[in-house]
Amino acid sequence: METLRVLVVDDETGMRLAVARVLNTYTVRPDESEDHAVGFSVETAETGEAALEMMAASVPDILLLDMKLPGMSGLDVLREIRERRHETLTVMITAYATLETAIEATKRGAHDFLPKPFTPEDLRVAIRRVVRHLAVQREARRLAEEKRQVRFQFISVLGHELKAPLAAVEGYLQIMKDGSAGSDPAVVARIIDRALVRTEGMRKLIVDLLNMTRIESGQKRRDLAAADLRDAATAAIETVAASAAARFIVIHLEAPERAPLVADRGELDIILNNLVSNAVKYNRDHGRVTIAIDRADGMWRLRVSDTGIGLSAEDARRLFQDFVRIKNEQTRTIPGTGLGLSIVRKLAQLYGGEASVESKPGSGSTFTVTLKG
Repeated sequence: METLRVLVVDDETGMRLAVARVLNTYTVRPDESEDHAVGFSVETAETGEAALEMMAASVPDILLLDMKLPGMSGLDVLREIRERRHETLTVMITAYATLETAIEATKRGAHDFLPKPFTPEDLRVAIRRVVRHLAVQREARRLAEEKRQVRFQFISVLGHELKAPLAAVEGYLQIMKDGSAGSDPAVVARIIDRALVRTEGMRKLIVDLLNMTRIESGQKRRDLAAADLRDAATAAIETVAASAAARFIVIHLEAPERAPLVADRGELDIILNNLVSNAVKYNRDHGRVTIAIDRADGMWRLRVSDTGIGLSAEDARRLFQDFVRIKNEQTRTIPGTGLGLSIVRKLAQLYGGEASVESKPGSGSTFTVTLKG
């Protein structure tokens, strides 16, 4: 059980003792649906000066502060807390609150008010509100920190992914600038071709990044209309036909005459192009790719199978994560951004579906995407 520290500041001894007696045996669940419970450790002070001295050593989670105190007033204490940037939630206790003092206290950082006289139940209700607000604050901070970490990791990975191709292009240009390539047109052409391959890889990375961030942020423009999954599969086959033919890879489509659904055709093309191009890239020469489309339980099911290098169970579990590329002796020369399958899964989820893979090393892979429609 988590314990929150409460500092009670009141010049009435009986009030301090009564509050401590109630809170020492009280527990709160910030979220009623969770088992997480919060208890309280209570400290007391009878003046504002004493309270500030205690807070200089250790800031409490919750401050119960009387408005009218000998010496410094509650408002004075609030002002000092604000200047010191102490992060504590303050509940003002007062029998003399006016609208003006309430506004002033709120401006200085008071979170809530507890009018005197109050019952033990009034105190519990006020503390329960504070604890739940504190839980919301902490969750907001956690999410903000998580966002900072994700942004840092994203930039780090992006920098790493762009550094190698940029260095390669720079090297090719330097070779041509200093004349190391000589005057043989064939040599110069090979250097230009290699540079173009690298720049194409960078372009693909940028396009994938834009697609991913637009999908995750909900800012991707979607043109939903009548579409056909078979047509999208046929277009994807045409896109890879030349590279497949060069390696004698046969592509076979098993689909009904029509596979209608309401979808963004561009999103279907992204899904099919990623799956079919991967099935060709990671296949063996003289291999086979089978694209099967069928319908079950109100969902379209798209399966793309290949006779390629396959995956281990561990690699398959990681495959749909951002920036994941399976790197080994068989894949080191195959270009990719590590984002394509992550985007496929995100798009499938937009259609109430999912993306998965079944694979064994050396025995090929079958990628399955389900889409509602």
